[in-house]
Amino acid sequence: MSCPMNCPKNLRNGPCGGVRANGNCEVRPEMKCVWVDAFAGSARIPGGAEALRQVQHAVDRRLQGRSSWLRAVRQRLGETP
Repeated sequence: MSCPMNCPKNLRNGPCGGVRANGNCEVRPEMKCVWVDAFAGSARIPGGAEALRQVQHAVDRRLQGRSSWLRAVRQRLGETP
């Protein structure tokens, strides 16, 4: 599988349209587009390519550099940050 967080353009809901003819990224030509890999890998998961159609929310850059694990644990414990 492929993680959309590895996309140099930070796109979470599909390719940018700048995918090269060989399937590589337009920003990093030596790298395979994460969305090309994701679509190929979708054949191995339940729901297949249809599972990729779920829209993902934009990344909240205000949280960059903070621990998502700590935030999740604190929310379960009812603590406020």
